[in-house]
Amino acid sequence: MNESPAGQTTPPRIRRSQTVALSLLMISGVINYLDRGTLAVANESIRADLGLSLGQMGILLSAFSWSYALCQLPVGVLVDRIGPRWLLGIGLIVWSLAQAAGGLAATFGYFVVTRIVLGIGEAPQFPSAARVVSNWFPLRSRGTPTGIFNAASPLGIALAPLCLSILIASTSWHWAFIVTGAAGFLVSIVWLMVYRDPVRSQMTDVERQYLDADADQDSANKAAGKLTFADWRALFSYGTTWGMLIGFFGSVYLNWVYLTWLPGYLRTARHMSLERSGIAAAVPFFCGFIGALLAGWLSDLITRRSRSAVAGRRNAVVITMLGMVAFTVPAALAESNTIALVCISVVIFLANAASACSWSLATAAAPPSRIGSLGAIQNFGGFLGGALAPVATGYIAQVSSFVPALLTGAGIALVGAMAYLVLVRKPIPEREPETATLHLPA
Repeated sequence: MNESPAGQTTPPRIRRSQTVALSLLMISGVINYLDRGTLAVANESIRADLGLSLGQMGILLSAFSWSYALCQLPVGVLVDRIGPRWLLGIGLIVWSLAQAAGGLAATFGYFVVTRIVLGIGEAPQFPSAARVVSNWFPLRSRGTPTGIFNAASPLGIALAPLCLSILIASTSWHWAFIVTGAAGFLVSIVWLMVYRDPVRSQMTDVERQYLDADADQDSANKAAGKLTFADWRALFSYGTTWGMLIGFFGSVYLNWVYLTWLPGYLRTARHMSLERSGIAAAVPFFCGFIGALLAGWLSDLITRRSRSAVAGRRNAVVITMLGMVAFTVPAALAESNTIALVCISVVIFLANAASACSWSLATAAAPPSRIGSLGAIQNFGGFLGGALAPVATGYIAQVSSFVPALLTGAGIALVGAMAYLVLVRKPIPEREPETATLHLPA
């Protein structure tokens, strides 16, 4: 992070801001996914305590994703208009209170409500992170920081079974929600006290030149203007937007099959104990952590050597998604627990690499004034898939087994990869929204 694509040294004040921003995004991202993963780790304990079926547990696991997905559309506009500092800070407070409230759940209905509110509160996390990266890093250097904040996702999920299984076994599942909720509330205070959005009028010429490296200056200047509804709506006139929305649906669907059901799958279908499944479920997500970090660095390397930043990052997404599909098939069919876990580890490694590349693609494909908006639209599509995955997986497993549930996820991810490949061809330009027509790839 010390040099720009052109070899220009990063100004010291910019470097400090980058370090602070990425550190806080990493910490808040880990808490974000610890909170999401708590329900998956406590799956069997909650089902036994509340008397829930596999289908009801699927609904509970998906309740978060529906509200999270629907909130992506307004959140994308808000982060482009008011900035990530306040939006993410308020979101941290809301989701932490909802997480702690989940620990007090005694009925299915109450629990569903807390998960819906959790989804609303967590919605600003990744659009805000994408905006932070676009604010503080030049265009061709955004893959590495994007990989870093995306790496928080699998790290949080990997830590969840390791930490929370012990807490649940020694106390109860209720305390797992209360403790993680309290941790998030503390992080919200630190974020609001420490992080600041950039103010370009207060920067030196050297600092502005560093941040504008590789950028179209006319577009960068327009980014400072107020985003209108017409500007946001115009994004849907481009095939690039639809390719990212549909493609991320497939990527997140398959990822969330594992994210929400892996601990329960290992105990139910693979007959592992709570303690053993906690360790086994952590290993694939540590692989995912490495995948996100490597993907960010590698996508920067490829993009700097390619003629198109969009094509380089898109191709990385497609390759990793095809790998997810290829390794899910033996993961579903293998009789050996060891082989299945190895394949699942590869899938989650690739899934998080794909996610990191997808978010860095958003910073390359979007016009500067609508980076948060395009990232949020992509994430909206992704978490429609994330909302559907746990419900469909639960009911398919209840009616048949986990094998067709996993193969269904592989098929949906394949369709998503093809959407990225066919529809995402070039960046969306800054332009006047009233001239909009539907732009599909030639």
